[in-house]
Amino acid sequence: MAGEDKTVSGMAGRYALALFELANEAGQLDQVQSDLARFSAMLDSSDDLKRLVKSPVFSSEDQAKAVGAILDKAGISGIAGNLIKVVAANRRLFAVEAIIRGYNGMVARSRGEVVAEVTVAEALSPTHSASLSSALKDVLGKEPKIDVKVDPAILGGLIVKVGSRMVDTSLRTKLNAIRTAMKEVG
Repeated sequence: MAGEDKTVSGMAGRYALALFELANEAGQLDQVQSDLARFSAMLDSSDDLKRLVKSPVFSSEDQAKAVGAILDKAGISGIAGNLIKVVAANRRLFAVEAIIRGYNGMVARSRGEVVAEVTVAEALSPTHSASLSSALKDVLGKEPKIDVKVDPAILGGLIVKVGSRMVDTSLRTKLNAIRTAMKEVG
């Protein structure tokens, strides 16, 4: 399975693979995915939690205590909770988002699903979301699961990544290409 996953490699890929194998053996793929999604949502909504996860200033003991309390309060336990606690104790909490992404990719592949990571400048309307899903279905041959991320830094357009393929139609990329072309001319 690790050889198949080209999106997450290295340390985060090893944690994701170990998590996938444990969850699969226990028959808890869905439960672990649900717990990780809740933790990821908490991470997205809290700047303090992001700071705790990303900052090297906090010791592993501080991170482990804080994350343990957060997981207990959120009701995240079992395999997912234990993994996050181990990652914190090993000073690898900064990689938790990549681990979650890798795990979700492995679960999707095990089910035969196709995941499309789409980055947009602002949230998609239901109409735009439906037309994007339809266009991706035409290209991929099956209905993709779309993971939308909002990044205002791309200014406009979108970036679509499916497996190792990526299409970048963002305004930021186009402006950078124009800037490079202008430097070559003058």
